[in-house]
Amino acid sequence: MADRILYIHQYFKTPQEGGAIRSYYLSKGLVENGFEVEMITTHNDSIYTVKEIAGVRVHYLPVAYSNEMGFVKRVRSFLKFVRLAKKTATKIKDIDSAYITSTPLTVGLIGLWLKRKYNIPYTFEVRDLWPTAPIQIGAIKGKVFKNWLYRLEKKIYKGADRIVALSPGMRDWIKKVVPEKDVFMIPNMADCEFFKNEIKDPKLIKFYHAERPFVITYLGSIGTTNHLEFLLDIALSTKKLGLKVDYKIVGQGSQLGRIKNLAYGQKLNNIEFISHQDKEGVRRILNITDATYVSFADLPVLATNSPNKFFDSLASGRLTVVNTSGWTKDLVEKYKCGFYADPKKPEEFVEQLKPFLENRELLDQYKANARTLAESLYSKKLQVDKLVKVLNNESQIKANDNEVYILTA
Repeated sequence: MADRILYIHQYFKTPQEGGAIRSYYLSKGLVENGFEVEMITTHNDSIYTVKEIAGVRVHYLPVAYSNEMGFVKRVRSFLKFVRLAKKTATKIKDIDSAYITSTPLTVGLIGLWLKRKYNIPYTFEVRDLWPTAPIQIGAIKGKVFKNWLYRLEKKIYKGADRIVALSPGMRDWIKKVVPEKDVFMIPNMADCEFFKNEIKDPKLIKFYHAERPFVITYLGSIGTTNHLEFLLDIALSTKKLGLKVDYKIVGQGSQLGRIKNLAYGQKLNNIEFISHQDKEGVRRILNITDATYVSFADLPVLATNSPNKFFDSLASGRLTVVNTSGWTKDLVEKYKCGFYADPKKPEEFVEQLKPFLENRELLDQYKANARTLAESLYSKKLQVDKLVKVLNNESQIKANDNEVYILTA
């Protein structure tokens, strides 16, 4: 009989909705490998709903959430989800284990409760380092509260049977907190079936006003942690030099209005803002894109991130520019598929970009390298296969010699 997995992700999304769809592919992959999966998540509707999606039974709980919420409203949303998820979990029978993915960190309370009350083991997936990230950003203040959150983090890690991290930096942090635990690295994935390294479509060039010869695109959330002021600085530098470069900022978030006002105030007519896109919309925009810019604020913890759009860029065979000095910098430099740009030195970005503006063959080689990296190390199948091995208690996962390590310590 197949193992029954209770998969808990407060922000589960499908490709039609867009956004972070890692859990869609992992849960779908588990079903395809013989597991039965029950997903508990949320939506902004006012009623509880159950849907069958890609073989996964998805329980949608009525818990409102948006990036525009203030801190107090977010905390209320997090705690309401914990309460309703516990209530829903009691009605789901014959669960063998739970797979619980953060953020927020509070979802780990559900795992601790399942283990204590029903003796159900859980695997905890760390998508972002909480509470370190919001503390470094300044969203969480007060020594007592910070210490309580760090104790909660350690308690959740210690209670987990296994821990999955999305990057080497996350893995290293977790091993410092709970050195006795197995920590497996399963990064975000490149959908090499959906995205292609394809030539630009003239119709899409016209639709997205991308007539200039080189287009740089930012895709993702537009929040404090993304600090898109860095991209505005770059756009201003290229404009002053008269370089024919277009910029697209695609997404939504709490800082969108402010970033727009800054761009308009600087008369940056080389930037176009495009609303949040589903997966097909992302593919269309990547078609007319030459390079992507992965942007984070200049904080150490954010260099550990495993951003979805980084992997979409690789799968699409796009020159991939990162502005953090973590593992993604190491990847793009080692595999010659992009470059690291110090976010505080926009003039250096321009100098690094110029060779690709002047040499089409160099650009095409880097784009081909991006696609090869996506196929060889980050395909959906590879990541699903790793997760299946983890859940089947295969404690040692064989790693490709070139891959960022995924073995247990």
